[in-house]
Amino acid sequence: MSKKPALILTALLIAACLVSATTVIPLSLEQLTRASTHVIEGKAVETWSKWNDSHSFILTYTRFEVQRALKGQAPSTVVVHQLGGKVDGVTQKVSGVHLWNSGEKAVLFLRPGQVRDGSFVVTGLIQGNFQMMKTDKGDVKVSNGVPDASAYKIKSSQLTTFRGSAVTLQELESRVQKAAKQ
Repeated sequence: MSKKPALILTALLIAACLVSATTVIPLSLEQLTRASTHVIEGKAVETWSKWNDSHSFILTYTRFEVQRALKGQAPSTVVVHQLGGKVDGVTQKVSGVHLWNSGEKAVLFLRPGQVRDGSFVVTGLIQGNFQMMKTDKGDVKVSNGVPDASAYKIKSSQLTTFRGSAVTLQELESRVQKAAKQ
């Protein structure tokens, strides 16, 4: 490993330890699309938490009803797991991770998880979770911004608040479709 990437990685690890937030290297919609095997619009229908096999951390699983696949051949439902949750009176929270409730809608950028149970993980940790909101005008906006996460900008070596991306659903769809063709 050359000195520059090693220094950047060291700075990132130190910065992550100094802040109480999850730290990500920001990805564009196009980068998220290319890194994902599936991009879906879905509705959370069931959520449960359990310990991992070694009982060292909690995973929360959410089953999503797939309403549309924007990339990949998605089945009618997918299961997504994330770090954190509550089991046996123990709560583990990961800053920036949004645990879904039944009925919530989202556009999710997904890839197979390392747990090897058939579930998916959100690409880019929190970045591939775009929560859907209707505006006063009836338009649908999507955003992956979260209040308790930081962004590390490699070019400037700066640690800032992760603001994410907020776009219309139509713009997100267009950019995903274009990036998926590349």
